[in-house]
Amino acid sequence: MAHDLVIRGGTVVDGTGAPARTADVAFTGGVVTEVGRVDGPVRREIDADGALVTPGFVDIHTHYDGQATWDEQLTPSCWHGVTTVVMGNCGVGFAPVAPDRHEWLIGLMEGVEDIPGAALSAGIRWEWESFGEFLDALDTKRHVMDLGTQVPHGPVRGYVMGERGARNEPATPEDIEAMAAIVRAGIEAGALGFSTSRTLAHRAIDGEPVPGTFAAEDELFGIGRVLGELGTGVFELAPAGALGEDLAAPEREMDWMRRLAAAIDRPVTFALSQNNADPTSWRRLLDLAGEAHAEGVPVRPQVHGRTVSLLLGFQTFHPLAFTAVWQQAGLGLLPWHEQVARIEADPDLAARLIADATGLADDPVVSGFMHPDRIFPLGDPPVYEPGSERSVTALAAARGIDPWALLLELLLGDGGRELLNAPVLNYTDGNLDAVGDMLRHPTSAFGLGDGGAHAGQTCDASTTTFLLSHWARDRPRDRLTVEEAVHKMTHATASLYGLGDRGVLAPGYVGDANVIDLDRLQLRRPELVRDLPGGASRLVQQADGYRHTIKSGQVTFTAGEDTGARPGALLRGAR
Repeated sequence: MAHDLVIRGGTVVDGTGAPARTADVAFTGGVVTEVGRVDGPVRREIDADGALVTPGFVDIHTHYDGQATWDEQLTPSCWHGVTTVVMGNCGVGFAPVAPDRHEWLIGLMEGVEDIPGAALSAGIRWEWESFGEFLDALDTKRHVMDLGTQVPHGPVRGYVMGERGARNEPATPEDIEAMAAIVRAGIEAGALGFSTSRTLAHRAIDGEPVPGTFAAEDELFGIGRVLGELGTGVFELAPAGALGEDLAAPEREMDWMRRLAAAIDRPVTFALSQNNADPTSWRRLLDLAGEAHAEGVPVRPQVHGRTVSLLLGFQTFHPLAFTAVWQQAGLGLLPWHEQVARIEADPDLAARLIADATGLADDPVVSGFMHPDRIFPLGDPPVYEPGSERSVTALAAARGIDPWALLLELLLGDGGRELLNAPVLNYTDGNLDAVGDMLRHPTSAFGLGDGGAHAGQTCDASTTTFLLSHWARDRPRDRLTVEEAVHKMTHATASLYGLGDRGVLAPGYVGDANVIDLDRLQLRRPELVRDLPGGASRLVQQADGYRHTIKSGQVTFTAGEDTGARPGALLRGAR
């Protein structure tokens, strides 16, 4: 029998963490059939001499719930070696939904995940009410990759409790029973788990905390028990205190998460980041997760690969827009390129903006998230681990100029297309050392890239590329090995979600792979595009160095270009 495809002579990193080796990889009928020396007839060959050959990446933390209904490619994740995504995270999604609650769910997603509501309204064709019907609708779509999803708490609570659920009123025993029944039906229909959010930072577009933020233990355990009874599924959450908004919350959250995981014997995975309000709390949570792991309790911190940042610019947002001069000049009413042209043509306006900006130190938003002390040139190619000497304040001091003057100068760079990096999480003492410790911890899972979300704030769906290029190649110290980095985003992530048929290059596994020129692997600067339904904008990011991406034995991308193949499928349940 002829093989459909053989990748010849690449450096195979198989996803298990085993040492790299030179080998051929054969695919037939959508699965890997041989790894080693492959002989016999072949329909297509790819020369991988000098290249890295890895399994396709499995991204377990995305928000493509709406985008998956209109976008076959699921950009930008598809440009970063991802062949499987899991969505429905953080308790937000679009099913179940009553016919009169469509806009409410859109407002929930827009508020929590910064996906333009107008784009969601224009793009989603509501072909479902129940969660099972949502899966059926996804099953009819063509995609370049496989996708799985989870039952989100917010829609379930709103569906069962109506306005009481939306306002976070306590659930009655009858409410909990009804919610558990919906989650059970969703898992039985093929959902990979259940998700919720408890952080006060997650709010609907009307400012209300997402449904489930204050859910009591009887509600959480009543729903969680469904996973234990069915013996499948992951319980995923954004915990209280995740962004440092409640310093006492993390250990309280760990207490109930640990008890829940022990009671249902299913993984409980929670978002973990370093925050500036309590810069060392992440260590305590890792220690507690390690203690649980030693007792056989599956509590799994989910960690990011780099800073969680705001990308500042004329095309997005920036602190100068908070000044009175900006408002008085009517700049906010102009398109970004006209703002740039006017400031460049009027030195007096620029000077007044700079002078007015010095008073922003008392503004809580600016001082907390967009102060020159913690803003860095991003560059192209982008730098995500800048030293403290690269802050706008430090660079301005070296030149003997006002930091706000330098900030404006940088923002005007490249015709106003320049972006600046303002880290919010995971950046302390001028490095990513905390991230490295979190990534290496035996209980942690790699995730939190939020593919499809935060469309106008940042673009972190590229963290798979960053993990391999920065952590396994470029970082001057404390690097991961290539084998460790690949394992973290293939076999390890697939295993957490029960996707035991992928994430490894070995006979019988799903035929997903990447052929990568590791020396050339490089992120490009994010760019603003207007490709969402209705012409809404978002930030996207591409990369160089991916020679080929293969999904189920079919080449889907070559040198970053879409081949038109659509072998992706909806994943229903563990395997």
